[in-house]
Amino acid sequence: MDQISAKDGYKRIVFNGQRHYGRHVMVDATLCNDRLLELDDINAFVAELVKRIDMVAYGDIVSARFGGGIETGISAVQLIETSAISLHTNDEARDLYLDVFSCKDFQAGTVVDVVTEYFAPESMNVRDLLRR
Repeated sequence: MDQISAKDGYKRIVFNGQRHYGRHVMVDATLCNDRLLELDDINAFVAELVKRIDMVAYGDIVSARFGGGIETGISAVQLIETSAISLHTNDEARDLYLDVFSCKDFQAGTVVDVVTEYFAPESMNVRDLLRR
């Protein structure tokens, strides 16, 4: 077992022998289905995502539709005990921008699966970063 310095003890994710503070998965999904327009569906998606990546929600989700014209969409934030999930949508383009960050590890593929199941996007750009 490697020696963990006091300053790095909180870095729980180990990849290639390096300690990392957290995983940050960013998803840009384009041309999603109509569920993207429904606040209830967005809230259900976030609740399902929390469950599927094995996190614990801290408080209630904060979500709202706002903006105007081509800037209209839904924004949502769900704190989790190990960080946060945030998303933003664009009604007109049917695009979704999702950030999932946690110091507890999770699978980026699971995030992609839940996005696909809920919103059936035409395409996705996924970035999976380990934060140091």
